[in-house]
Amino acid sequence: MSATALATAAPPDPPIAAPPPRRCDSSASWRLSDRLGLAVAWALGLFFCAITAAIVIYLLLEGLKYVSPHLLVTHPTAGFSESQTGGFLDPMIGTAIVALIAMAIALPVGISTAVWLSEFGRPTALARIVESTVEMLAGTPSIVLALFGAIVFESPVLGFLSQTTNHIVLGRSFFAAGAMLSLVGLPLVVSSVREGLQAIPSHVREASYAVGKSKTATTRRVLLPAARPSVITGAMLALGRVIGDTAIILVLLGSTLNLAGAGGAPLLSTLRGQGSTMTSYIYDNAPTGEGNQPEKAYAAAFVLLVIVLVLNVVVDFTGRRARRLQWS
Repeated sequence: MSATALATAAPPDPPIAAPPPRRCDSSASWRLSDRLGLAVAWALGLFFCAITAAIVIYLLLEGLKYVSPHLLVTHPTAGFSESQTGGFLDPMIGTAIVALIAMAIALPVGISTAVWLSEFGRPTALARIVESTVEMLAGTPSIVLALFGAIVFESPVLGFLSQTTNHIVLGRSFFAAGAMLSLVGLPLVVSSVREGLQAIPSHVREASYAVGKSKTATTRRVLLPAARPSVITGAMLALGRVIGDTAIILVLLGSTLNLAGAGGAPLLSTLRGQGSTMTSYIYDNAPTGEGNQPEKAYAAAFVLLVIVLVLNVVVDFTGRRARRLQWS
């Protein structure tokens, strides 16, 4: 019999049976201990959401009673009553200066560190040390960083970065505070950018290598643009953490009522000068502070809270838009 006849006489292949439909697994079929764990998780989640909502709503309601445009455009002054002490323009400017200094340091260092840990990681021992150091910074209290910064910037070698009185380096300046606050925001930038790089599929790298791109060129032209949403998220989260710190400001900035330059060139005078931020202003004017002007404290807290909420909205909107443009 020929091959054609054999092929004709062969029985057809049986049809492939469709897989049985999956049964939807619901929590009703779980064990009692699993259901209790789920209930506890839900209860804790709702409890923390309620605490957060209570804090936000309380500060918003209290702040709205006292905040006014006049407070945003007037300088703080010494006085006996709240009507004589002006607004908090100087602390707002001080917050912006400190945030710019901190992010100017934390952002490039954090991105470079994340790229090196994610894409290179050589030598391995050094990479592990750097990774452990970043994790340690994330858990270090800011007051410890403030004390360390005071020791560093009181050194005569760094006297040009702060004010000096009778040849004694004070170690207090906008640059000192911003430099130590950069260590507060650095772990957030590193972790966010590193997660963004690790989420990029490996075939993206292989495709870039296939067309002759080096690893450096691939990182700079392919991976970093693809991880832009994570870079923005890390930067905004770090910025919110920086402007909300108090301990470093009180120790390394001096918490003076108004901005005080240190002489010399305008930019260097500002970097070496002292001042205050919104957090130190709130601390001083709280009912337990030296100023004891709670209306000003609530108004400043309202403004600071609005800034933080706006940053969170910007993070969410920018991240969603960048991902939508990336995959469109």
